[in-house]
Amino acid sequence: MTTKLPAALVNSLFGPRPEGVRIPEPPSFDCIADERQYRKEQLAAGLRLFGRFGFSEGVAGHITVRDPERPSEWFWVNPFGMSFSRIRASDLVLVDHEGRVVQGQYAVNRAALVIHSHVHAARPDALAAAHAHSLHGKAFSSLGIKLAPITQDACAFYEDHGLYSEFGGVATEVDEGVRIGEALGKHKAVILQNHGLLTVGQSVAEAIWWFITMERSCQAQLLAMAAWHAQADCSRNGAGRACPGRYAVRGLVSGTTAVGSNHPQRP
Repeated sequence: MTTKLPAALVNSLFGPRPEGVRIPEPPSFDCIADERQYRKEQLAAGLRLFGRFGFSEGVAGHITVRDPERPSEWFWVNPFGMSFSRIRASDLVLVDHEGRVVQGQYAVNRAALVIHSHVHAARPDALAAAHAHSLHGKAFSSLGIKLAPITQDACAFYEDHGLYSEFGGVATEVDEGVRIGEALGKHKAVILQNHGLLTVGQSVAEAIWWFITMERSCQAQLLAMAAWHAQADCSRNGAGRACPGRYAVRGLVSGTTAVGSNHPQRP
């Protein structure tokens, strides 16, 4: 079964198409076991995408999704220390918000529990959350600023992402997770200063896509900032010297007449 998308949304996304072409729509389920398996497969696929994009950094980084049986209590997460690129649905671990393993064969990253349990608690509307120490995300986070709407893609985060500036080291303390949840607020993402990015979504795919496009938007802004500074330095070294300044004004003065004289004034 599938969930029918609103016609207005379909028409805004898809252009002309042959009669009878099927539009991909999110599935719906009559069985909790089927829905659980689907979410786990989506989570494993998302983790592999993170591996493909090079978002791994040692044991850091985690994606979580609520379990359909007890969505306010349990969530699935990737196991500690396993490469993103190799994770399968059967490797995932089910934990509760208190840190107890409900199902699974592996240990869980302490930071994953601290961060994601409080993000899920703060955002009951979010089905999934994604966090990693991606290169451009953590580089941009060190600036302590939000993304600017300088590209079409970055506009997805305009007035829809938070900034957590109280970096307290590796997130192993409960209070840190609480503050991150508060900084996220009602937004789709939050920049964790000196740390990285975190995104949420109403599906696993949504949380993962927001993370990927936010990482790229950070990269685009870093490139734009570097180019702007390089251009400014180049222009300053040429047009900003004393000699060009003196000769530039000659053109202005030559078109004027000196007070008390019938001849143009020379600088």
